[in-house]
Amino acid sequence: MQPHHDRPLVAWLLVGWCGFVLLPWYAQDDGFFSFAWLNAGLFTDRDYASGLAQGLWLGRVWLLPLLVPLLLPLLALRQGMDPARRANLLVLAGLLGIAWLAIQGLAVNHRGPAAWLAPFVPDRSRQYGMGAGAVLVALSFLFTLTNGLAGRGLVKGDRFVAGSIGLVVAVVGLFVFVPVGMILARAFVPDQFADQFFDARIWGLACTYSTVRCGVAWNSLLLAVLTGLSTTLLGLAFALIATRTPFPFKRSLRVLTVLPIITPPFVIGLAIILLFGRNGTVTQFVATMFGIEPGRWIYGLPGVWFAQTLAFTPIAFLVLIGVVEGVSPSMEEAAQTLRADGWTTFKTVSLPLMRPGLANAFLLGFIESLADFGNPLVLSGDFDVLATEIFFAMVGAQHEPSRAALMALILLAFTLLAFWAQQRWLGRRNYTTVTGKGDSGVPLQLVPGLRYTLYAVTIPWAVLTIALYALILVGGLVEFWGRDYTPTLRHMIAAFGVTTGEHGIVWSGTAWNSFSTTIAIALTAAVPTAAIGLLTAWLLVRQEFGFKRAFEFGTMLSFAIPGTVIGIAYILAFNVPPIEITGTGIILVISFVFRNMPVGVRAGIASMSQLDKSLDEASLTLRASSFTTMRRIVLPLLRPAILAALVYSFVRAMTAISAVVFLVSANYEMATTYILGRVENGEYGIAVAYSSVLILVMLVVIGIFQLLVGQRRLGRRSAVPVAAPVGAAS
Repeated sequence: MQPHHDRPLVAWLLVGWCGFVLLPWYAQDDGFFSFAWLNAGLFTDRDYASGLAQGLWLGRVWLLPLLVPLLLPLLALRQGMDPARRANLLVLAGLLGIAWLAIQGLAVNHRGPAAWLAPFVPDRSRQYGMGAGAVLVALSFLFTLTNGLAGRGLVKGDRFVAGSIGLVVAVVGLFVFVPVGMILARAFVPDQFADQFFDARIWGLACTYSTVRCGVAWNSLLLAVLTGLSTTLLGLAFALIATRTPFPFKRSLRVLTVLPIITPPFVIGLAIILLFGRNGTVTQFVATMFGIEPGRWIYGLPGVWFAQTLAFTPIAFLVLIGVVEGVSPSMEEAAQTLRADGWTTFKTVSLPLMRPGLANAFLLGFIESLADFGNPLVLSGDFDVLATEIFFAMVGAQHEPSRAALMALILLAFTLLAFWAQQRWLGRRNYTTVTGKGDSGVPLQLVPGLRYTLYAVTIPWAVLTIALYALILVGGLVEFWGRDYTPTLRHMIAAFGVTTGEHGIVWSGTAWNSFSTTIAIALTAAVPTAAIGLLTAWLLVRQEFGFKRAFEFGTMLSFAIPGTVIGIAYILAFNVPPIEITGTGIILVISFVFRNMPVGVRAGIASMSQLDKSLDEASLTLRASSFTTMRRIVLPLLRPAILAALVYSFVRAMTAISAVVFLVSANYEMATTYILGRVENGEYGIAVAYSSVLILVMLVVIGIFQLLVGQRRLGRRSAVPVAAPVGAAS
């Protein structure tokens, strides 16, 4: 083995030694990224010392065994070592390092050592959460292990692929499976399982002469299916209009489709009530014009379905826009050459090639509906769903964590069912449309009948969206939203006031602290969310390994569990060593990354399913590495998926509430918790004013993301021809 072949291994070994010798081993009270340790004693201060110093001089001898797995890989760098022995040595070092890191981290906490370790360590020994040094050592052990596994032939010996799989498995396992497993294990009570599972409130079905009342499980399943279908169809309609019609307001239409996901929680529900509630503007207008008694139809299944369709259609649009753009025009032109008319071409060629996008859009809409509790909380009336039941079981007066855990398992079962149905529908068909060959065809224009049908569906929806958001924007500029529409700026001043004092500008508004924190955390979370999501999608689509299906389902797990459960699970898992991050900004970033990552995964899978593997193979044939192939060939063709992941992760971090409400602290207040506090206090003007500012800020950031990511170039003409009737040319 030549020295230059070992550069990645040498680099990770250096990372591990630097973490063990030169960086603080434990987390610092003044922040993970603080550099206060530079002014402290790196080898003498118990709070800031490195792992080596902690073990040698400060009594934490349980850290010294880590020297063994750090030294073992150095033997593998010797010239002439048998490749098999070298790989086995690296695997052994990685496993030993990871195992001892976990054992010592769990055996010694802030209260002291476990009983089996106590005789071997000094009295009153204790340790706290992992710091920068420990994190780097853990990464070094992980990539030493994957390097060795690649040497043993895993994934054809490709170290980048092996490392990528190891990284994704490690972080998903640590930040998804561990907290979820912990809350389920603590809350699950075996002797109560049967009674709780077969509770009539969950699975009951009661019929009367005029009504049918179902259990919360059936309600949730029905709502999820309806929302998945409606969001997928509407998302497809908007994607087709944006790419396959001469509609003159495409840019405005794109903005309108994104608006609902950049709206803070409860605001859409409140706006819907102000329009369609019993005393709503539209309801009163219809009642006056036609003499109809105002009803309460908006409370229940119709209202929640309507609100969820409005809120989650943008997710389907973000997934489908790249898929629709990726359909090869040459295939459509081939169908027309065989004398197929425009509708037949769309039905038999274009639409089937969009199946991966349709399946992924439905799955996301289905799961989002299951996990949503904000809209049902406002609009459900007597139509209870699992998400709200879990919320009240966890934080309500009843406080039944075992029942909440059981209902979370039911949500997981529904998700697994939808995942299986998606795989069955897609089958093993090939949906490749983007190859290495030239394709200068022009996307086929939709036939007039289909085009006008889509206009008839989407334009009224767009008008309704405009009305809702006009109401929201006005709400922050009037005295009392829904009652007194006298213009005023006092809500804006209360939230975002700026004055001057003795020392210059004073940010006097009460919202500035939460606003700056939210922007910083959302931007920080967006990039790793997109990166891990698209890397996972690339592994699932382009690589073959034994546990791929389980791996894929595992990446969707956090998306299927209500945010309330995730928030409490994170508190239980990460409130004590070895990972002690509760109350910090890091726990918010991590929760956003792994809560929103599935959208990047599904968008990446949908787009990558259209890319011919010959593109990758040609690059690898020219001796490019897998990393280079991904960076220079695959990523430029995934720009719609990258944009979808960045936009979704950013705006959901800005607007999330269910998990955040448990994870915020005095130092890290988020915008949504601030808004929730104002709503609870009846200060709707300030809440809506803040929401309006957030919407405008998110629109600007989305525009910046669009400019940074750009558009993919497929070598196709952009003009959209008018489809001539078959035989017209003759």
